Amino acid sequence: MKSFEEIRVPQPPRAGVLLWADLKQSDLEELERTKSIPEIERILCGALVPDVPEPKRGILLELYTNQVLFCKEKHFNREQTSVLISIVKNVHQFSTETPLNNADQCFTYCSELLLCHSVRRPPFSIDLFNGDQVTEILSNFINTYIRHYSLYKYIFTPEVHLDLSLSYVGIPALTGEEEIARSESSADNGREFEREIVMDEDQQSAATPIMKTTEADSPEQGSTPKSELRTIVQKEVREEVMRLNIQLQKRLQETAEQLDGAISKLEAHIQVKNKIL
Repeated sequence: MKSFEEIRVPQPPRAGVLLWADLKQSDLEELERTKSIPEIERILCGALVPDVPEPKRGILLELYTNQVLFCKEKHFNREQTSVLISIVKNVHQFSTETPLNNADQCFTYCSELLLCHSVRRPPFSIDLFNGDQVTEILSNFINTYIRHYSLYKYIFTPEVHLDLSLSYVGIPALTGEEEIARSESSADNGREFEREIVMDEDQQSAATPIMKTTEADSPEQGSTPKSELRTIVQKEVREEVMRLNIQLQKRLQETAEQLDGAISKLEAHIQVKNKIL
């Protein structure tokens, strides 16, 4: 198990040409001939997820099958379909490298891969997609993968547990023997309390007025150090939870704004490129 300090959000890898990286021409020929979803899943299973166990295999097959159906709907050729499936596969692999939130990096990586296949600069990039197709692909990627991003992270990444330990200034830490002695003392007190509860009715009726008299005559006791410490801890925990909630809401809003900004920049870049062409 990794410690929290070892968990980092990785940076996107360098974008490259993905033509025929995963789906070969023979696979695309079979996909063109069939319209049956089970047959499409069979072809994709053999080419993309042969060793992935269930239920992850079923989820990936649904993701890739939807991309194939999208390519058929947009009348993409074999090269475009092969590249789009590889782009989705690479972005998903990068997304699941960490259990932390890397949605911004995933969107950036997807945009870079699309740009790498929409501008003719051999051998660094090729022009398979035009501006309208890039916009349609990004819209489909946001509506299918990014919208269900949290679900993919939940299924494909390990859950992170935070092990919180508190230390208080001015209070010495207990050694192992002291902790054992305290637990034994608590157990003895519990057993003693149980013995007091099983007193017979005559003893309880005789003891009740004595206890009342003693409580009335005794002076009012102030709060103990333990109760004060508990109050302080509860207050600090409440304030920390409120602060974390505020930070989370702010982070979600910033992420949404960054995604909108990235989409706007990409659309502007595509429009400029179309004017130049």
